[in-house]
This record gives sequence, C-alpha cells and structure tokens, in this order.
Amino acid sequence: MGLVVQKYGGSSVADAEGIKRVAKRIVDAKKNGNQVVVVVSAMGDTTDELIDLAEQVSPIPAGREFDMLLTAGERISMALLAMAIKNLGHEAQSFTGSQAGVITDSVHNKARIIDVTPGRIRTALDEGNIAIVAGFQGVSQDKKDITTLGRGGSDTTAVALAAALDAEVCEIYTDVDGVFTADPRVVKKARKIDWISFEDMLELAASGSKVLLHRCVEYARRYNIPIHVRSSFSGLRGTWVSNEPQGDQKVEHAIISGVAHDVSEAKITVVGVPDKPGEAAAIFRTIANAEINIDMVVQNVSAASTGLTDISFTLPKAEGRKAIDALERNRGTIGFESLRYDDQIAKISLVGAGMKTNPGVTAGFFEALSDAGVNIELISTSEIRISVVTRADDVIEAVRAVHTAFGLDSDSDEAVVYGGTGR
Repeated sequence: MGLVVQKYGGSSVADAEGIKRVAKRIVDAKKNGNQVVVVVSAMGDTTDELIDLAEQVSPIPAGREFDMLLTAGERISMALLAMAIKNLGHEAQSFTGSQAGVITDSVHNKARIIDVTPGRIRTALDEGNIAIVAGFQGVSQDKKDITTLGRGGSDTTAVALAAALDAEVCEIYTDVDGVFTADPRVVKKARKIDWISFEDMLELAASGSKVLLHRCVEYARRYNIPIHVRSSFSGLRGTWVSNEPQGDQKVEHAIISGVAHDVSEAKITVVGVPDKPGEAAAIFRTIANAEINIDMVVQNVSAASTGLTDISFTLPKAEGRKAIDALERNRGTIGFESLRYDDQIAKISLVGAGMKTNPGVTAGFFEALSDAGVNIELISTSEIRISVVTRADDVIEAVRAVHTAFGLDSDSDEAVVYGGTGR
C-alpha cells in the first residue's frame, strides 16, 4: 500500500458537481490500495470574493483578521468534500491547517512553513480513513494564530504534507492536463510536457507560470517529492516534475522547456542616485526592511556631468505603494532626486536547460521580439532563463511570437482549459 497526497484547486471543487466528481476520484485512489491525503483550495473564486468583501469593509484589513477570514474558504471545501466521500461509502475526516500540524512563522498573509507535525493525519490514515486537509493555511509557532501562506499556498501545503508523510507522489490536480510550453489560455497551440526537471519548473514558476507555485516546487526539490500535475476533469496522464524521469516517462529533449509571462509586477525607478559605494545597498536594504521581494534590477551608467545614476527594479504590484512609502521615508538618507512608478509592464521569460550549451538562443529570443515589434525595457538572465520587461499591452503578442519562433507550437489539437478563470 502506498501513500498518495492529492491537491485539488478551486476550479476542481468550484461547485457541488465538481466536489462529487473529485470525491469519486479520491475514492478510486483509495480502492486501488492507497492511503490518501487530500489538500483542497477554496471553491472557485471564493478567496477573491472574500478579499473584495474585506476591502469593502476596510481599505487596509488587519493581517490577523484577514487571515481568519480567508481560511474560511478552504474549511468550507474540506467539509463538503468529506461529506461527499462519506456518501460514496468511505470514511473521511477533515482537518484545518493547524489541526493537520502545519506550523508556520508569524508573517500574516504570506507565512512560510517551519515544520509539519502530522500526528492526527497519521492516526486518521491508520484507522483506514481518508484525510482531507484545508490548504493555504497553518498556525504560527509562537502566538498560535491562524496564518495563510499567500496565493497558491495550497500547492505548498500538499508538498509539505507529502514530505512529512513520506508519500510516494504528490498529485496536483488543476483545470489543465499538465504543464504546458506556455499558458494555454494565451497560446492555444501550447504543447503539454510529459516530464520536466525541478530546475526548469522552478524557473517557469518563478517567471509567472501559474500551474505550480514557486515555493511548492522548491519544497519538492528539497525533499525529492515527485509531483504529478494533471487535470481533475479528465483521466489523461499529466506532467511529471522530478529530478530524473521515472519508469516510462517520456523525456523532452528540446532546448527550450517553455515560455512564461507575468503581468503582476510593477517597476520602480529611483532617479538621481549618487553614484558611489553604498547607495544601492541603502535602497535595497530599505526595500528588504519593508519585507518586499524584488525581481529584476538594472542600473544606468552615471552621467559624467552630475555623477548621478538611475536604478530600476521590478516587484509585485501589490507591494508597490508600500515600497514607494518606504523609499520616501528614507529619501534624505539615500539622497535620490525622485521616484517613478510604472504598473503597466509585463515580464516574458524563455526557460530551458538546453540554452546552457546552445549558442544563438539569446539572439533568437530578441529577434522574435523585434519581428513582433515589441520593445524591451529591462533584461535579466540566468544559466537557463532569459527574462525581459515589456509594455503590458505587448505581452500576448510577444509570448505567441517567441513560442512559435522556438518551434514549441503543437501539431495536434488545441490545449484544453476545462475550467477556472486563471485568477
């Protein structure tokens, strides 16, 4: 008997029919001789609706109470799913994140998992039950407050439980048939990937691919937990994410694994920074103290006449106001002239381990963007990724152009998106 952790996203449990369909799939896994732990997200767009409601009540909701509100969505899903499983003749027990032993730090709205102590889950499994866990949430180690892991946190919950329980696999069920070479909502001819390495998947996730959260892949790589991404709406085999292909998994030998895009970032330019040691450090220490993660950074060559330079960086749009406020408070110390904020940008990334040994990838990338008439504002690279910032209005055309230029278009039918809004 193996132990399998399954995670179902909001589109999979969006309504009563979806919940019953998921319940049948879970019971089938149980009948196949597996111990089954299930992690669920909130139904459909419940989380977005709760966020909208909170903002109507309070422009800046308190972190603790905001977490208390948002975790209600997953608790509804887990209870309904447990009921549906019982109607199929199998015993199921539902658990909140804290009851499941998901221990986090004390940062509300984007907590990180410190430890998982799944004693109650093991007991439920030993008794022959299916364990249903509310994703996206945990309990802080010091204050014992309810915390949330940030958007997409249910993926991380699932992988963390799989690691703690020594599961054979973590199955992530979503509204597409696996990981594609681009977002199938944007590129209809995107091709499904049968197997992808943790390394490439980490870059795709960090670059905006929505199918898996970056932290989830990072956790899986650390504990070597194979992930199987598949659709809850079909019985098709999905995409395996692991260190090495297993069994009869098909290995993709393409130079490029995929094209990702992200429209959730903004750009801040710090204008008129003295070009001397310590200035950049002061800027980014200010941002770090505000607990804001930055992505791409570029510094212009300083003007000889003034000795001043400009430093630009990208960050999540949701953190834009906080970053501007933090920099303005330290303006006198840093000594810059002004700030510019731009939230009408998009990031496009080309990812593939093959680019390490294949010259010409960079040239091909920029030629494809040039042929599509797309202007580039920032550039960032790693060994297996090239990212650029463009205008948000150009992103869809740019993604399609790059996808076609690198021969990633599928010759078969268009990719199917079974449900969900992509939010």
